[in-house]
Amino acid sequence: MTEAATPKGERRRFALVQAAADLLTEGGFDAVRHRAVAARANLPLASTTYYFESLDDLNAAAVELCGMRELDMMEARIAEVSQRNRGVEATVELIVDMLVGVFEGGACGREQLVNRYERFVAFARHPELREVQLRLRAQLDDLLVAVLRRSGREVRQDQLRRLVCVVDGAVVGALSESDPDPKALARDMLLQVIDIVAPPVSA
Repeated sequence: MTEAATPKGERRRFALVQAAADLLTEGGFDAVRHRAVAARANLPLASTTYYFESLDDLNAAAVELCGMRELDMMEARIAEVSQRNRGVEATVELIVDMLVGVFEGGACGREQLVNRYERFVAFARHPELREVQLRLRAQLDDLLVAVLRRSGREVRQDQLRRLVCVVDGAVVGALSESDPDPKALARDMLLQVIDIVAPPVSA
């Protein structure tokens, strides 16, 4: 049994992934370097190359952990959502709060939101991240379906993708224009299409 497969090795490997995920959240991909990750994890520099074949391999694990953390926050918010028919504004508020509201908190929250969309762009550039993206996206879709159904709305997979694109497009547009409130723009855009992409369940 190699050290990497021992409980101690697993703990060290996870500590490196956590450190890389923290750095990725705080400063984007430029912040994830072998030396910085090892220092954050309080482990020898050589451990980063011992437990990971490359920096890309470490980045992929960090991206997945970042995504899982975000999904956990979203799921916690959904757990508080009651089952009832909701109007347009209430439904939109729930969805935008789930997708964007988890990043609220001043400049720090805004930076985390920017770094999140930087990761999305990286999925297109790095094939090793695509499988991670597909797994995370499938779980996000499940959470959105849960919110919409608890709000008394119909859900179709093709329309679900449209809903996410509306929010993502609004947020990226707001961030690129230095809009101080990307959540508000996402809310405004989604209000215009929510009844199309997720209509109320027919009585």
